[in-house]
Amino acid sequence: MQLAKVIGRLVATRKYKGLEGIKLLIIQPLDKFQNPIGEPVVAADGTALAGPGDIVFFVGVREAAQALPEKFVPVDHAITGIVDEIDVPEEGLPAKPGVFRKEPSPDPSSSENS
Repeated sequence: MQLAKVIGRLVATRKYKGLEGIKLLIIQPLDKFQNPIGEPVVAADGTALAGPGDIVFFVGVREAAQALPEKFVPVDHAITGIVDEIDVPEEGLPAKPGVFRKEPSPDPSSSENS
């Protein structure tokens, strides 16, 4: 399993019978610090929910063919989940700020003027 960012969509006018209705997305593999590694690849969306800008995790080869509703379709990569948060707990490394770290929202019932 590996992290990636969805960077685009692929539109196919004809697909293999078992891939009809499955979105094909272009993903950029990432390391654990969200830095791009390697070249972008096309992945079938096994979640049916991923879209451009999402951080996802994906599998390749045999596992990819089993991650879709119809098993053993001809795919090399499949998205198997959408990432909500990334936390790298290595000492000495700052957490990377951004949309992936959810900050607690302020409690509306408390006020600083009390």
